[in-house]
Amino acid sequence: MAVEVNEKDLKAAGAELLTDDGRRGLRIHGWEIFSSKGSILNSSTLLQWEQKLQTSHLPEMVFGDSSLVLKHENSGTKIYFNAFDALTGWKQEALPPVEVPAAEKWKFRSKPSQQVILDYDYTFTTPYCGSETIENESGEILETSSSLCWGDCKEQIDVVSLSSKEPILFYDEVVLYEDELADNGVSLLTVKVRVMPSCWFLLLRFWLRVDGVLMRLRDTRMHCTFGDCTDPVILRESCWREATFQSISAKGYPSDSAAYSDPSIISQRLPVIMHKTQKLQVHGHL
Repeated sequence: MAVEVNEKDLKAAGAELLTDDGRRGLRIHGWEIFSSKGSILNSSTLLQWEQKLQTSHLPEMVFGDSSLVLKHENSGTKIYFNAFDALTGWKQEALPPVEVPAAEKWKFRSKPSQQVILDYDYTFTTPYCGSETIENESGEILETSSSLCWGDCKEQIDVVSLSSKEPILFYDEVVLYEDELADNGVSLLTVKVRVMPSCWFLLLRFWLRVDGVLMRLRDTRMHCTFGDCTDPVILRESCWREATFQSISAKGYPSDSAAYSDPSIISQRLPVIMHKTQKLQVHGHL
């Protein structure tokens, strides 16, 4: 979705576009929010990633230079999203491989000259919900993510405010990795951000469809209002949904429904297996 930004809307919101270092984004109310997009990893970089992650299996398309960054300038708090950290989460979670009738066809999917035993999570499902550091103005890391305290809370993201007709000052979608599972489905990790005059909102989504077998949706939403620019509060909502095609068909939904290609449509048909909301209080200290 391309968004044309009105200069008057930017000025009225006290925002300015970023145009340096190949970044695409803006500065607003003490936040720098920007995306960077790169091509698919080349063979040499792919090999380096395999060595670091201690694996010989990675998604077909990994956009290693693509990222989304949200940095609070006063505190140095930086929340960002990238493929390497997401795949680190996949490797650490190490889910068992999904049993699928088509598995025999996939034995040669990674290396044609060598039979590959599917003894790993070939869906690349990740528990990743973002990366965090605290940096100074020069970009030097002062503290790691362990110093940021996300606390469980009962507050919910204000959906009503998100549906208001505010102008969109910045929008982008970044694909982090994708695999078509040898034409038997899709495994896709994306992150979207939307910035309005009153807030920013993002959605990190892992979407998996193994045709005829399983659907899995892991969403992380973050929301921050600009009401308190000095010490803003960020809400993070994580929701995991999952179901087999068999269980969905048992509820009367056709197994060949076109809706299965759109996670936004199918999401309400998938039962929730995990849901939590957390809050981060960002304290300015630089």
